[in-house]
Amino acid sequence: MMSGEFFSSLATALEAFLDFKRALGSPYRRAEFSLRAFDRFLIERALPGKQLPLDQLMLAWLGRDPARKPVSVACELAVLRQCYAFLQRRGHRGLREPAWPHVPAKSDYVPHVFTRGEVLRLLRLASGLRPPFRGLVYRALLLVLYCTGLRFGEAVRLRLRDVDLVRGAIFVEQSKGRARWVPCHPSLRRQLRRYLSARRAFAVAELDDPVFISTTGARLSTGLASSTVRGLLRAAGIKPASGRLGPRPYDLRHTFAVHRLTRWYRAGVDLHARVPWLSAYMGHDDLLGTETYLTATPELLALAGERFHRRYLGRIARGS
Repeated sequence: MMSGEFFSSLATALEAFLDFKRALGSPYRRAEFSLRAFDRFLIERALPGKQLPLDQLMLAWLGRDPARKPVSVACELAVLRQCYAFLQRRGHRGLREPAWPHVPAKSDYVPHVFTRGEVLRLLRLASGLRPPFRGLVYRALLLVLYCTGLRFGEAVRLRLRDVDLVRGAIFVEQSKGRARWVPCHPSLRRQLRRYLSARRAFAVAELDDPVFISTTGARLSTGLASSTVRGLLRAAGIKPASGRLGPRPYDLRHTFAVHRLTRWYRAGVDLHARVPWLSAYMGHDDLLGTETYLTATPELLALAGERFHRRYLGRIARGS
């Protein structure tokens, strides 16, 4: 939960709405960022004796930057519509429903699937960060992201008690509705053992302390970690030098899923039986959440075509 309070004329209502959503069991973290941004917008637009109606303020906030992606606006629109319904049920005075805009809720972004060479390049660049301990932190973080498919925030929020190197598993606290244990490969366990040894020598390391820390010894923030990884993507020549185009840190999770599926194809396993495993491992409530990550790469298409040829065309050739 974020610290701080709401400060606009709608502060009490926004706080009550946030408490209501969390009472239903939803962390509502990302939506809280939107609510706080809306709260700041209300303060900026507050003029003595000229307060605009709330419906107009909501629409003005949604349209504050014409260059924003439609999917980003759609996410904020969903939060405001729920907030409006809550205020309406509470009998908020002078409330008129806005003429909600129609924006596409689906992103047209095509996730980037990193090659093995690109991942190795990122790891080399991370190892070269200075001071040396910073390099150790980001190399270990990239390894966790690539080898486990954890969400970026899940990895950054890990505590020392969450990493069980004896059993070879990482515990992920409740995230998007569920907590889970994530088994990890012995090679990752070896890398984490080396990193954690250096981390304990660098700063205080109690069980509740974070796994990933900054060079000051403080918890590594998601914003700083994401910015640094984007810098590594640019340094590796994988992402343009400026702007939002190109691969995102989150694409390491996508890469994990696609590479796992590709290895299963190579091994000839029954994918219908294994995809539910992948879904549970990645912390999805159902298979629909996993389908988002199953991008058809050229290698994956070639493997699928080869399997089809062996299984069906071979039978036709034998007359069976």
